[in-house]
Amino acid sequence: MPLAKILLYYAFTPLADPDAVRLWQRDLAESLGLRGRILISQHGLNGTLGGEMTALKRYVRKTREYAPFRNIEFKWSAGSGLDDTGASLDFPKLSVKVRDEIVSFGAPGELRVGDDGVVAGGTRLSPDDLHELVAERGDEVAFFDGRNALEAAIGRFRGAIVPDVETTRDFVELLDSGEYDDLKGRPVVTYCTGGIRCEVLSSLMVSRGFGEVYQLDGGIVRYGEQFGDDGLWQGSLYVFDKRGAIEFSDRAEVIGSCVVCGTPANRTANCADASCTTERVVCGSCDLPPCAAHASPAE
Repeated sequence: MPLAKILLYYAFTPLADPDAVRLWQRDLAESLGLRGRILISQHGLNGTLGGEMTALKRYVRKTREYAPFRNIEFKWSAGSGLDDTGASLDFPKLSVKVRDEIVSFGAPGELRVGDDGVVAGGTRLSPDDLHELVAERGDEVAFFDGRNALEAAIGRFRGAIVPDVETTRDFVELLDSGEYDDLKGRPVVTYCTGGIRCEVLSSLMVSRGFGEVYQLDGGIVRYGEQFGDDGLWQGSLYVFDKRGAIEFSDRAEVIGSCVVCGTPANRTANCADASCTTERVVCGSCDLPPCAAHASPAE
């Protein structure tokens, strides 16, 4: 029986003709029946694709044939399934676009990318390196979540600093405000889902005077593959597809709280108003009411 899989991947590398790369990637993914999202810019490639495992393996092989992408690290996870045509159930369609940034911090002019990736970013830490740093420096180490507050609500590293942001664009304003200047004398470990957001975030922090900045190489995904729920991670991992969230074991903690009844919850849902994209943590027994912007006026 065909296996449904999901690929998560990115590459920071200079691309002279992003539009040509877009056409090639679109035609390749379409020919293999894949769904998901691919973003391309002058700085590189960022993708999440779902489909049948054999088709995804062909995609990986063909993508790595292009010299700038030969060292891409592809992260695999289980998909929800395939429809009657063999297409992924986790994505409604295929989207391949060119943007100013492959992860939208709103600072494309600040990012410097060379053949070896982001220039002047944080020092990379493997999951083992991370444990060694914590063993050596203890509570001095500051975990800095590079995702939005909703993602962190259902899963994060223990004791992590979680900025109150809705989008990655909010980080630049927060860093420039000086709110986290007290961290400039501490080892700061940035982390995110697959590693791409903390590639950029760590470089933004370095350029703003944070003296000892690290990034978790491969993100939470790689950490969870190695340590599961037996390390420093707690909760579920939010993902941007129909799965909603994944766990690394059947012993995953439930650290979120339902916004309706307050009971422990590890899933999210959109506002009850169909036109609203506001998403909140909710348990399986509750339905979300319309958010404040869409609630009916009091009688």
